[in-house]
Amino acid sequence: MSTKLETIGRYESAKEAAKKMLDKNVSSLVVVDEDGQSIGIVTERDITRGVCIHDIPSKEFRIHHLMTLPLSTIEPNLPVEMAANLMIQNKVRHLIVKEGDKTLGILSATNFIDYLNEQLEPADPNARVLKTLKDEI
Repeated sequence: MSTKLETIGRYESAKEAAKKMLDKNVSSLVVVDEDGQSIGIVTERDITRGVCIHDIPSKEFRIHHLMTLPLSTIEPNLPVEMAANLMIQNKVRHLIVKEGDKTLGILSATNFIDYLNEQLEPADPNARVLKTLKDEI
């Protein structure tokens, strides 16, 4: 998982979200409420698909109209296989890692690629495939 977790308020704009993603070099932001609790997630894909199909400027389009909820979460001590199965079952590309009410990080496809690369020898042809996949993400 990545502990580099970037957040945005639900009443912020799509334009602000896109700018933050670019500045922080991330593909998603966890949406938080006024108390700082994670309530949803917004991704580059959400912004692209949501804003582009409406005739509203991105600076006026609010995150709460784009965000995905409920959040797909997982506890930090569960096996990697369970995380992968949750992502497949829920058809999501990000899992929020939570321990109780505390958000610890985020798990994405890139994290899986890194994990699998650590398990392979550099000469393994699968390692090259994974590197190519990571470069494309």
